[in-house]
Amino acid sequence: LAWIWPASGAVATPFDEGKNKGLTITGKAGDPVLAAADGRVVYAGSGLRAYGNLVIVKHNATYLTAYAHNQTLLVKEDQVVRRGQKIAEMGASDAERVQLHFEIRRQGKPVDPAKLLPAR
Repeated sequence: LAWIWPASGAVATPFDEGKNKGLTITGKAGDPVLAAADGRVVYAGSGLRAYGNLVIVKHNATYLTAYAHNQTLLVKEDQVVRRGQKIAEMGASDAERVQLHFEIRRQGKPVDPAKLLPAR
């Protein structure tokens, strides 16, 4: 997969297997949240505690990505999305400040997104 960064802000909290299962990326309320790769939306809602308004995109049999704490979701379940497509607007739902919590999961297990995303 050809990954892109889902948001342009700085990384506030790096991946830490025990504490942070993804990256926390800072931003302003309403900043665009982009699909990191082509895929299909398998979840869009607020039913997972501590993730706020959450989008989960399945990219293939191996990888999925999660985008948490959004103020607005712009996609629906089963929708096909393209890399770089705006899928949500950054917010602070279920978080102390405006941020994007971004996870990449390989076969269900969190991996460090910084190792897969392009250098910037």
